Amino acid sequence: MGTRINKFIADSGLCSRRQADKLVEEGRVSIDGRTAVPGDTVTDGSAVTVDGEPIKKEETSVLLIFNKPRGLVCTSAEEEKDNVISYINYPKRITYVGRLDKDSEGLLLLTNKGELVDGLMRSRHGHEKEYIVTVDKPVNERFVNSMASGVPILDTVTRPCVVERIGKYRFRIVITQGLNLQIRRMCEHFGYNVTRLIRIRVGPIILGDLEPGKYRAATRDEKRAVFRLAEGL
Repeated sequence: MGTRINKFIADSGLCSRRQADKLVEEGRVSIDGRTAVPGDTVTDGSAVTVDGEPIKKEETSVLLIFNKPRGLVCTSAEEEKDNVISYINYPKRITYVGRLDKDSEGLLLLTNKGELVDGLMRSRHGHEKEYIVTVDKPVNERFVNSMASGVPILDTVTRPCVVERIGKYRFRIVITQGLNLQIRRMCEHFGYNVTRLIRIRVGPIILGDLEPGKYRAATRDEKRAVFRLAEGL
């Protein structure tokens, strides 16, 4: 039967299936010398290239836990000198799971498995992401309750979430969405500006005491837990 071209590309670690579909639609993918079209399948003997570069399916799954420092950009574009992929310089092709904006820090997952990226990015699975946030004004009970109840941003209202004050200017928040700059926009709605934002947990994966700029391989149990999360189990 073969493997659908978008899954094959995703399994190489180049990108997610959705991004692979876009590459195919743009005519940047070839199978055995011909331009691929959506819905194409490949077999073990097929020669697949993206932008003329050969790719192959990675048989061994990689899951890295990285403490992203402020200033790195979640992109693989080589023209971006501060891109996270070049910074890590991992020997296998990997991609990140969910973004942290340039000014944000903390836990970032990276993998060579496109289905993991796709599964974790599906908002209907509602996996938790936990952050420690510092703002420029004192955190009061009204702010905490309002943030937790749902905030109107980006033509929608955020899902109810867990918010806990942990200092005069700091709070902990657990969200189950991934809207663009969600926490920063939520704070801005109430007149607060974020001065520091650190992600400390994604689902079952905890950042712990991993130093900024360092990464480690996920344990076997962590891998199993994350793949189960991606499957919505």
